[in-house]
Amino acid sequence: MKNNKKIIIAGAVLVVFYAIAWFAICVNGVKVNESFWALLPSLIAIVLALITKEVYSSLFLGILTGALFWGTFHPVRVLNHVFQDGIITVISDSWNVGILVFLVVLGMMVQLMNKTGGSLAFGRWATSHIKGKVGAQLSTVLLGVLIFIDDYFNCLTVGSVMRPVTDKQRISREKLAYLIDSTAAPICIIAPISSWAAAVAGFVEGENGMSLFLKAIPFNFYALLTLVALIVIVTTNISYGPMKKFEKDAMSDDYWSNKEYVGAEDESLEVNHNGKVIDMIIPIIILIVACTIGMIYTGGFFSGTSFVDSFANSDASVGLVLGSASALVITIIFYLLRGVITFDDAMGCLPEGFKQMVPAILILVFAWSLKAMTDNLGAAEYVAGVVSNSAAGFQMFLPCIIFLIAIGLSFATGTSWGTFGILIPIVVNCFQNTDYTMMIIAISACMAGAVCGDHCSPISDTTIMSSAGAECEHINHVSTQLPYALTVAAVSAVTYIVAGITKSAVISLPVGIVLMIVTLMVIRNITSSKSEEVEEA
Repeated sequence: MKNNKKIIIAGAVLVVFYAIAWFAICVNGVKVNESFWALLPSLIAIVLALITKEVYSSLFLGILTGALFWGTFHPVRVLNHVFQDGIITVISDSWNVGILVFLVVLGMMVQLMNKTGGSLAFGRWATSHIKGKVGAQLSTVLLGVLIFIDDYFNCLTVGSVMRPVTDKQRISREKLAYLIDSTAAPICIIAPISSWAAAVAGFVEGENGMSLFLKAIPFNFYALLTLVALIVIVTTNISYGPMKKFEKDAMSDDYWSNKEYVGAEDESLEVNHNGKVIDMIIPIIILIVACTIGMIYTGGFFSGTSFVDSFANSDASVGLVLGSASALVITIIFYLLRGVITFDDAMGCLPEGFKQMVPAILILVFAWSLKAMTDNLGAAEYVAGVVSNSAAGFQMFLPCIIFLIAIGLSFATGTSWGTFGILIPIVVNCFQNTDYTMMIIAISACMAGAVCGDHCSPISDTTIMSSAGAECEHINHVSTQLPYALTVAAVSAVTYIVAGITKSAVISLPVGIVLMIVTLMVIRNITSSKSEEVEEA
């Protein structure tokens, strides 16, 4: 009932906003392209999602807003822009199709693992070998760090493997989604052999892109401090914001009543209870190896290109599809040879796996369509102009300014790579022939801010896939992760000011680490004292 009131109020405010926008654009002729108006569709979708807790309608209204601006409220132009230029175009894009196919194949493999009892067996094994909540969470973080090739692959693989373990320990799905998301993009952005390193290197012109990427790693404060924060949060059991409630709720049976509790010993589940740990581990290993081979294949490794260069030249979308499809076929053959599943049951898992991924696919399609709306309105050009105008002064504070601008752009558009493409060329042009060290720091600030904004944004594909991997309500993941991400972002911003002054990672990074730990300890003391006051009351 309370949420319905919020929806009604949000709807009324939106109608008033549309009326004002119509008057401004159609009557007064206000320029929308390459202005702040171009960012409003994404901001509306994000705000609505956070207020109403309903992501599908929020994203669609964001798309509609972009189409209304672009089509100047003309019904036919707006309708064509929503579907023909938006949804249909992004669905037919080859890169996007590859990611959707990869998602579906991963869903199929998860269903096969569950059906054969591999997930259940791994959960039992993990219970006896991974002790307590801290051990389960550290294991999740470790696996996330090890799978650094690609963030999409990371999100779904870590979720599939660790969900039985964290369920057993009654760790909330929201916490699992946070752990997955925090070891996806933040790890890929500091891993030289990854699709992200290749993307960043490709945006640098006139310089050795991979060399700059390596030199920028010690200055990538958001990624590095996220890992520090993860270790501190897990080992000291810090919970604050909405996450605190979900972690408390996870200790009760009610929390798990509407979930497929893969860690439970529920004999009513139609799975093979004679499954073994290898029925989970072997397919995952096959998947990792096959996807790695698929990616380096698309980069020309088997045509004589070096291993590192093949990653730099790889097409992650195609490589992941080739690898996951091969892994799916090999996994089915492996299960049939082991006799843990019949051919009919294996084929029955395929449509079930597809259905499992439908929510994530729908959100992704809407998020991509929303990005297309903001692109058509010139959001990228507007932000590029803001950055260029800011580059003239504030030299010491420029890394911090770029970091904050990158957060805003990535948050509003839901894309890290798009943010790289806009900001990195500007940064290179500003400092290429003047201050090489400041160029490296500024590039790292751009990458860190892009990852941070992507981490916070409900329309980010990585955030969406983290929710899918943890089988967590997407908007719950966004609302619980936001306070943690903003905490790291605040410390990172201060650290970039220190880096802008000292131009030294040896000085600024330790300062950032100490500040991160102290900040979390202060938050822990504050939240603990508040909890005690509530209990006494």
